[in-house]
Amino acid sequence: MPPTNKAAWLLTYENPSLVVKEAPYTFPSTNQIVVRAHAVSINPVDAAIPFRGAVVFPWLKLPFILGSDISGEIVELGPGVENLKVGDRVVGQCLAWQHNNPVEGAYQEYVVMQQNMVCKIPDEIPYEEAAVLPLCLATAACGLFEKRFLGLEFPSFEPREQGKTVMIWGGSTSVGCNAVQLAVAAGYEVFSTASPKNFEMVKKLGAKMVFDHNSATAVEEIVAALKGKTIAGAYAIGAPTSDRNGFSAGEACLEIVKRSEGRKFAAMAMHGPAELAPEGVEAKFVTGEQFKTNEVGKMIYGEYLPRALKERKFLCMPEAVVVGNGLEKIQEAFEVQKKGVSAKKIVVTL
Repeated sequence: MPPTNKAAWLLTYENPSLVVKEAPYTFPSTNQIVVRAHAVSINPVDAAIPFRGAVVFPWLKLPFILGSDISGEIVELGPGVENLKVGDRVVGQCLAWQHNNPVEGAYQEYVVMQQNMVCKIPDEIPYEEAAVLPLCLATAACGLFEKRFLGLEFPSFEPREQGKTVMIWGGSTSVGCNAVQLAVAAGYEVFSTASPKNFEMVKKLGAKMVFDHNSATAVEEIVAALKGKTIAGAYAIGAPTSDRNGFSAGEACLEIVKRSEGRKFAAMAMHGPAELAPEGVEAKFVTGEQFKTNEVGKMIYGEYLPRALKERKFLCMPEAVVVGNGLEKIQEAFEVQKKGVSAKKIVVTL
């Protein structure tokens, strides 16, 4: 007899507060597993769907179970699953809103997941620490390594110096923390931006130079620092609206690559600025719909991340801030997320 299951349901857009109630326990199909959730994290998109889902995600059919990021313990394997076993501690990305399938939503006790979207985590990494990674790790990896975006060399454990610099605007964000580490592991020099209070954190992740994203002279300083270097492109991460320097993250990166030697390309983690690309500069909004099936996703979950976590060569950053325990705390976590966080990721334990 299957275990009972509960979930935090989004029932209607008219009343966007999540309701905790029973959910079906779903058995895994081919190449799927069932994970008992121990920690979930909150991404901006998760908190936004109850309020904007009808416009941004019109294909979602309510009632629905949200959530992308999960860490937990495998309790059941479907046919064809390899290299995983019941009892393994794992972290991974749920695909509920991509597949329009609530049984794959993270905000429930028992979650159906694709085996290629999880990796084992060592015992010394707490569940709440690991849960900060999945969606933002995928977004970082897509922007850096997919051929349609920056197309950088893949990360390795003995990276060869590429002789090029990557500009990552927003290095202390959830996507930025992953992007900085991945680019460094691929052999690139990284320049980044953050608030001064987060400079040391971003340098700890591997950035060679970090600039104040709110400085009125940030773009000029970065362009000057890039003289004599070859840029491999830029990744714009952050709010689509302007910082106090008058540039949005996207506009700043477009200006930097335009005035630097090297590849005139900026990957964008926000809508809008790509349309402002000046002549001779290419820019694209980063989407991750191909990550679950392409060579980048296979590399991250199948090859790089398991070993990198085991050897502590990849840090689970930014820092997890646990707002409470239990599905009932997810709505509260949404409210904390909407108020804004800096160099932190909101997590709920289960």
